[in-house]
Amino acid sequence: MLVSHPPAWLDTAIEIVQRAGTIQLHHFGQDLQVAKKGTIDLVTKVDFEVERMGRALIAARFPDHAVLAEELENEFAKTPARHRWVFDPLDGTVNYAHGVPIFCSSLAVEVEGRPEVAAVFDPTRRELFTAERGGGARLNGAPIGVSDSTCVLDAMLVTGFPYDIHETVDEMMGLFGAMVARARAVRRLGSAALDLCYVAAGRFDGFWEERLHPWDMSAGSLLVEEAGGCLSRFDGTPFNTHGDQIVATNGRFHDEMVNILTRQA
Repeated sequence: MLVSHPPAWLDTAIEIVQRAGTIQLHHFGQDLQVAKKGTIDLVTKVDFEVERMGRALIAARFPDHAVLAEELENEFAKTPARHRWVFDPLDGTVNYAHGVPIFCSSLAVEVEGRPEVAAVFDPTRRELFTAERGGGARLNGAPIGVSDSTCVLDAMLVTGFPYDIHETVDEMMGLFGAMVARARAVRRLGSAALDLCYVAAGRFDGFWEERLHPWDMSAGSLLVEEAGGCLSRFDGTPFNTHGDQIVATNGRFHDEMVNILTRQA
């Protein structure tokens, strides 16, 4: 059942991620003033420019809504807020900084911690993924749905590695190897938001990753749900955007993936 939301929510989300794409393409391949947030965790001036743009537009249109975003201080992050915009201004920053054209902007509107509206825009492919709870998932306005693969052996999976990979390489390689040994193929794109969008669109059959943040998962998780997919944590317990793990599949072999991850834990 479609849950009624103000049209301005989705319209604003779309406007912000498309504006973000314009900014991203304008600076792509130029001097990005790259800095390090961690050993291998990068940030560019574009991350900040896009986030400031998004925050300003949300504040102007929805002054009583909170914003949780990746780069700037989240003054409302620890304060209860019924409406919260969860924003990744540039998902795939490492790709972007290296000139690899796999990146996007991702934005969700959460109501009491649950994503209700989502927009993800990939400017290099001109692909706009959108979803409203109860209203389905779309790519450039056309409905999308998950794949029909029925087992891991027939699946193309995707994953990502956390920024502490140098300290957790054995653990991460254990999970990765377990999936590689069982799946048709495993890929790593470097953008969790696009990974989830591609599961929603049936391009990938499943995705798993941990040590993520809400802005990595919120919009993409709603797209997977609305495309007919299934979400959980690694152990099969219910997914929450404010946790740190996600397994996203077409639903047809979700338990099989969870069993593989559980045995490797």
